Amino acid sequence: MSLQIESQLDDISWHILEALQEDARISYSELGRQVGMSPPAVAERVRRMEDMGIITGYHATINLEKVGFPISAFVRINAGEFCSRMGNAVQDIPEIIEYHRLTGGDSGIMKIVVSSVAHLEVVIDRLASFGTTTTSIVLSNPLNGRVISRDMLYHLEDTAPTREKSA
Repeated sequence: MSLQIESQLDDISWHILEALQEDARISYSELGRQVGMSPPAVAERVRRMEDMGIITGYHATINLEKVGFPISAFVRINAGEFCSRMGNAVQDIPEIIEYHRLTGGDSGIMKIVVSSVAHLEVVIDRLASFGTTTTSIVLSNPLNGRVISRDMLYHLEDTAPTREKSA
């Protein structure tokens, strides 16, 4: 783990981050109880992590099906000459809820939500004007929104292959 991360995030800060990811509405009183600090001290820790850009926002998680979007899909696109402009183009298509520019064979991947298969077809047709698309419809979400924890950093170090010296 980098020294910079280690100096900015001690055990208490990581505990606060994990708790906020699990429940962004947790009170400073409850957070303080969990980490053994006063509510003002916890509030100061949170403010510092916001100022450092570690905490970038607080969000509500929405059940997409209950608000009229029962179909989610991932669309990969090879945008060719449009690659650099795709970031701006996706802003105009509200069904795209995530867009990630990629290396490799595809220029990007996006997550879209739609109300029906016909709606999906309209969005795909619109995207096809930018390049070749490949669509995968989401069947289920067995893992959705994993909490980022300090253990993930150490897990990488623990599972890295070791080279044994040959005799």
